[in-house]
Amino acid sequence: MRSGTGSQKGSDRKPASQDKGLAKPKWLKVKAPTGPNYLRIKEMLGKLNLATVCQEAQCPNMGECWAGGTATFMLMGEVCTRGCRFCAVKTGNPKGWLDQDEPQKVGWAIGQMGLEYVVITSVNRDDLEDQGSGHFAETIKVIKENDPDLIVEVLTPDFRGNKELVERLAAAKPDVFAHNLETVERLQRKVRDPRANYQQSMEVLKWVKDFDSSRYTKTSLMLGLGETDDEILKTMEDLRKIDCDVITFGQYLKPKGRRLQIEEYLTPEKFQKWEDTAKEMGFLYCASGPLVRSSYKAAEFFMKGMIEKQRREAQ
Repeated sequence: MRSGTGSQKGSDRKPASQDKGLAKPKWLKVKAPTGPNYLRIKEMLGKLNLATVCQEAQCPNMGECWAGGTATFMLMGEVCTRGCRFCAVKTGNPKGWLDQDEPQKVGWAIGQMGLEYVVITSVNRDDLEDQGSGHFAETIKVIKENDPDLIVEVLTPDFRGNKELVERLAAAKPDVFAHNLETVERLQRKVRDPRANYQQSMEVLKWVKDFDSSRYTKTSLMLGLGETDDEILKTMEDLRKIDCDVITFGQYLKPKGRRLQIEEYLTPEKFQKWEDTAKEMGFLYCASGPLVRSSYKAAEFFMKGMIEKQRREAQ
């Protein structure tokens, strides 16, 4: 039995000793991004000096999404003040730098892409007094003013567990408020920056619902880091207790450099098991698969349908 909330009973985990010798399975191989729309979007974002999590986090779905004219925008630069051991985003101290024109630039770029559903995320900005919450909220405001029908999902930092900052962002009325747990409770210190933790992230999601129960909440877990089945199930139970609506599961893929090793490649069948379990537990939706990421087209398509129905009923 391993320490933490769960055991290996019922788990199909491979021994950790295989972590450096695992061969990437065929279901994780994707084509390099290409195509005229992908190149157009890449050029436009470069001219505006805008970052996307698609590029910074080396998302395996980038080519497919950009070819379809969608992208997840990352606010407040390319340098994160946190040092999570799973993440490809650069770490450092931006020293208070902030592009004050970024909300307008993002709003303009979204208009050029013709989106119906947009995801806005950001690096952590512990160097700023409000940790970037005001900049985040202003961007949502600009997007909504430019296109009131556009569905906006935010994927936020934890704001160091500051309830006031979380509520400031919720007050901007994003249609979906996402914040990622990333992994199970036992592995938090191993995987995430010490300033992040399981309880703090749970509180962020709970505070959003307490502030405005009509906001949909969402979180994501990476699998293949050494978690057990019992620990995943316990995490899902904790999320349902705070009425989290949507959960996604994806395979952890090691970025270049000194990052955490992969403990296991889960099969598509195992991911399907977690999707089925999530539905049985009452989550409104679960996207689960080796290439699923926090921002994922299938989940966004489902949420778009839910929100449009909600809007029609409110009229």
